[in-house]
Amino acid sequence: MATKIGNRAPSFKMPADDGSTLESKNLKGRNVVLYFYPKDDTPGCTKEAIAFRDHIKNFEKLNTIIVGVSKDSVKKHEKFKAKYDLNFSLGSDEEADVCEKFGVWKEKSMYGRTYMGIERSTFLIDSTGTLRAEWRKVKVPGHVEEVIAAVMDL
Repeated sequence: MATKIGNRAPSFKMPADDGSTLESKNLKGRNVVLYFYPKDDTPGCTKEAIAFRDHIKNFEKLNTIIVGVSKDSVKKHEKFKAKYDLNFSLGSDEEADVCEKFGVWKEKSMYGRTYMGIERSTFLIDSTGTLRAEWRKVKVPGHVEEVIAAVMDL
């Protein structure tokens, strides 16, 4: 499924790190930054999570929640969240259903080996459920600041 700016964002439902269920229909009325990352507790993913954590107040002032998504289990998310004192929800998409809806489950290659994995991507969904911005193949340095600027423009 392809996402398109200005269209309704794909609906989603997945377990969260705290035992609850993250469901798009329950997030309406607030802006949502939905960011997909490859794996808990790896260098780039940790830096990205810490950057979102450190800027959470800026997002809260803009009526915006952060949701991180990877294929890691709820249990791994709980450990990752506790280790880095993350102050936002982590969704567990073990079957890559949500990843596929947002088009981030991609063929990747490393050291000559090809495999399927999550392409680091971020989506900004406004309070009505409309996709307002997307960032593909995200480079972590400066990314969170770009997302804040986009939220401020809503």
